[in-house]
Amino acid sequence: MTTLLIILLVVFAFLAFLLFTPIVLFIDTSTNQYFVQAKGVVKASILPDEKEFIKVRCKIFFYTFYFFPLRKRKKKIGEKSADTKKKKKKNRRFNARKIGEVLRSFRLKRLELQLDTGDYVLNAKLVPVFVFLNYKLGNFAINFQGKNHFAMELQNRPVYLIKSFIHY
Repeated sequence: MTTLLIILLVVFAFLAFLLFTPIVLFIDTSTNQYFVQAKGVVKASILPDEKEFIKVRCKIFFYTFYFFPLRKRKKKIGEKSADTKKKKKKNRRFNARKIGEVLRSFRLKRLELQLDTGDYVLNAKLVPVFVFLNYKLGNFAINFQGKNHFAMELQNRPVYLIKSFIHY
């Protein structure tokens, strides 16, 4: 009986850990880092590849594997084509309120943008806009040196996502 209780406690603690684990979306063009990560559990990174355009590196706990999302899948012999399958019409409504709640559950941890459009006049016109954005949002800069850089870090927790779906 006590072993069953211990097992249930461990499973419950693991599920609670998963609910409160931060999920991070990270994009940085200067270091070419693009990944989605549930801290301590799973991390999926997009990497360049010589043969394919991109490859995805997945790391789940201590196990690492790669897959190529743009590679053509081989069609199985017994599989029917998409034309011969009956298409079911799905009745899904576009609910803007629900999408807004989900987007509001994300927290913006970092936002940086350095931009050079290549046109000096347009760069000069964008300077006041970027100064205003610096006051409200993140780190925005116009440069006249040909450097472009974008970095963003979004963070959320599964509990907040579930709460945003249940809220309305």
